[in-house]
Amino acid sequence: MEVNLAGYNVDAEVLGEMSKKCGKSDELTPEIIAAAYARISRDPRPIKEIRKDARSEVERTRRSNSTIIFRMGHHSVAEHAVFNLDIVGVSRLAMEELEKFRLSAYTEKSQRYITLDKDHVLPKEIAGTEFEASFRDIIKQQNETYFLLFDKLKKHVFEKHAEIAKDHKKHEMLEGWAKEDARYITALATESQVGQTVNARTLELMLRRFASHPLEEIRELGRAIYEKIANVAPSIVLFNEANDRDQKTYPELKTLANTIKQKATPSEGPGKDVELVEYTQNADNIIAASLLHTSTNCPYKDCLSIAHEMSETEKSDLFRAAGKNIQFYDSMLREFEYVNLTFNIILSSACFGQLKRHRMATITAQPYDPSLGITIPESIKEIGEETLFQDIAARSAELYSKILVSYPEVAPYILTNAHRKRVLIRSNARELYHISRLREDAHAQWDIQNISRAMTEQARKVMPQTFALAGGKDRYNEIYENVYGTAPKVTKAVLPGAKKIANCP
Repeated sequence: MEVNLAGYNVDAEVLGEMSKKCGKSDELTPEIIAAAYARISRDPRPIKEIRKDARSEVERTRRSNSTIIFRMGHHSVAEHAVFNLDIVGVSRLAMEELEKFRLSAYTEKSQRYITLDKDHVLPKEIAGTEFEASFRDIIKQQNETYFLLFDKLKKHVFEKHAEIAKDHKKHEMLEGWAKEDARYITALATESQVGQTVNARTLELMLRRFASHPLEEIRELGRAIYEKIANVAPSIVLFNEANDRDQKTYPELKTLANTIKQKATPSEGPGKDVELVEYTQNADNIIAASLLHTSTNCPYKDCLSIAHEMSETEKSDLFRAAGKNIQFYDSMLREFEYVNLTFNIILSSACFGQLKRHRMATITAQPYDPSLGITIPESIKEIGEETLFQDIAARSAELYSKILVSYPEVAPYILTNAHRKRVLIRSNARELYHISRLREDAHAQWDIQNISRAMTEQARKVMPQTFALAGGKDRYNEIYENVYGTAPKVTKAVLPGAKKIANCP
């Protein structure tokens, strides 16, 4: 056996300093790794030799990439080239577009931990129009309210949690609680920054989507990213221009959907904040059958038949064995991915910023809709500033309505973190466990705690065996003891009944 470290992320400024000292080298490109790995399937030489060959003739390597990736259609080769991007000064609204891409890693400036300044993005679409002055005025009011709320909330939090405040090491945490609630009045135009790690295949898709986007800020972001990577890796990011699929599909769907909607009978009211609208029927049996399938030599249809015939005790034993050796930091077994749950959720922008990070789920969202109301932190009510908060949010929504007539895509910039939208999220049981562990934890932000707890409670009603161990990681020991009657510990467990059903019907 042999393992070689072929490469790793290096700060581009370090590479720049090396180039100044040693002379510029064409070898400093991720295309070499991509091209070398692309040849593995057809070149019998050791990988180390293939990489050396790729480094020796960079232009030939680039031609090889173009042939393999684009002419032969092996696009996965581009996934071996990885970029780290500093993205600074983009709006929170633009962040929602940036962070839609599953196969990418993001670490964003947190409004929960960092005191906000007054930085914001003025959409170019309304710069110089009759809306610019009003836009700036509302942003100013929002920011002034943020600082007023932050000062009052900080005092309130320290008084409310006086025992915790005695420990100076906890002061930063307490200030964070004040910040996270004060930020609900700031706009989606507020500037943010993010560190992104993305492979070339996903990046190319991102650039096409951005080039096709109706917002100028998104298109500008796409151009800025392409400008930075085009000379570094020209052979693996080629199809980056606007296209009909991304420009026209959703607008055409919207037109058609609105025509169809006019014939439908509207429901009363906006609906529940969290509603389980669809789920896999007989989910506990399906996962039980999947566990049996992994643990025996029976075909799945026989395993499913056996699962239907099992007693509740036998089924419980099977699920208990599946979870017995799992710690709070472990994921559930992969068999839990065979069942799904779909939720319709009405949530704040602040909450959506956290939910959208669960990219293994399928998440689609409607535009922000002021008619859905706002989410007001309880602490704002406790300090007696609910009326002020509502007034600023209402002024923001009023300007939104005016901008919406002429610039519908731009209008959401002026809405606040408290304004809400509808989201449809579909998750398999394994991913919902992850959401539950992370977002129901006592250290999670209260808004996403409430949403994830409601999701778990509804999931447990329709899949009781499947979600017996669901809950925040801070309560894991308690949950485990309720199921097993003992504290969790690492042991080896054999799925019960495996020997019994070894001979399939």
